[in-house]
Amino acid sequence: MLEMIAFPLPGEVFMGYSGFLVYQGHLSWMLSILIAGIGASIGMSLAYWIGYKLGTPFVEKHGHRFHMGPERIEKTSRWFSKHGNKLLIIAYFIPGVRHITGYFSGITQIPFRTYALFAYSGAFLWVTVFITLGKILGPQWEQFHSSVKKYLIIGSIVIAVILATIYIYKKYKVEIKDTAIKIINLTLNVFHSRKQVGLLISITAILTLGLIILMIGMIQDFLGNEFQDFNEVVDLLIPLTFNKDWTKVMLLFSLMGSRQVLLMLIILTLFWILWRGRDKIFELLSLAIVVGGGEVYEESLRGIFHELSPLDHSFTDQLFYSFPSEQSLMTFVIYGFVFFILVRTTGKVWIHTFVPIAGLVILFLTATSRLFLEVQLPSDVAAGYVFGGVWLGLNILLLEIFRLMRSVGKGAH
Repeated sequence: MLEMIAFPLPGEVFMGYSGFLVYQGHLSWMLSILIAGIGASIGMSLAYWIGYKLGTPFVEKHGHRFHMGPERIEKTSRWFSKHGNKLLIIAYFIPGVRHITGYFSGITQIPFRTYALFAYSGAFLWVTVFITLGKILGPQWEQFHSSVKKYLIIGSIVIAVILATIYIYKKYKVEIKDTAIKIINLTLNVFHSRKQVGLLISITAILTLGLIILMIGMIQDFLGNEFQDFNEVVDLLIPLTFNKDWTKVMLLFSLMGSRQVLLMLIILTLFWILWRGRDKIFELLSLAIVVGGGEVYEESLRGIFHELSPLDHSFTDQLFYSFPSEQSLMTFVIYGFVFFILVRTTGKVWIHTFVPIAGLVILFLTATSRLFLEVQLPSDVAAGYVFGGVWLGLNILLLEIFRLMRSVGKGAH
């Protein structure tokens, strides 16, 4: 209650410790959630009524000092009445934000019934998450609570971005559809013109540069031995998200990242290029470099990072826990190249739409299967995908630059 009216108290710490006491048998899990949820709801109600009674005159008198005049308040109130319910639920997981949502809801005078419905629901969701985490983690609570809090904040921000994207789509649906149609028409032309190839090269270059920056950050984290929190949190969340009923599915997707399946994909891609390829020689050469060079690339990386590792590894660790993951790197490279060639050499709309989505799902579940089956560390799998993405991006850039040079050469003749 006190935290919801903006007292500087660490609510997550108190709730996590309450969960720890539940684990020890000193408190009731359900009663702890009930009491904490009621306290948070009372605090949110007090904040709302304080904002409702005292906030409006204050804003009318002093709002111009911080760009919150009557017109801005009215506009914000309309937006908050329509979309603020989503913010009320997410805000609990973002320190600093949850302390002001009650006051701001009162200032903008959204209907109390609407406010209470979402504010109270968010309150009980918030307390349930942290008390339950404390109960699950037990004696490891102190070790994990700061890391869990950090990743929950990141998750909340991601959800907020998704909700904002949905809002933008609903508001500008017509414009977005028109743009999407133009993009599809662009891809259906299979990038024949130099301008279209240049656009593809630019997009690929930007994505590759982003992965290179991320790769540099991961190298720094590896050398500083800073992956421990990440690995522990992911190892905690995977069994909570995927129970034993997922075992058969995870075994299937683990198989999809096996060498046998990857080899079959390479052979099928080879025949596809011979059948449908537009620049067969360049595409076959690129396939050879992606696969053969990828093997040399990942072996070299693992050798370098083994020598630079800040930790001493046993012989077993060297065999099964490698940075970056060989299996993940080659899975990302081969599947990524296969998806690219399919889209690049086909003019069908459903392939342009379905293949990228299916590819992302396959890559996500393949990586998750490695973590679910506990055969690799999360940081190794993540590094495999990032390092593999860099290698794939550079090879696609090389292939498309050769296409463009060939096009320019033909134009000159």
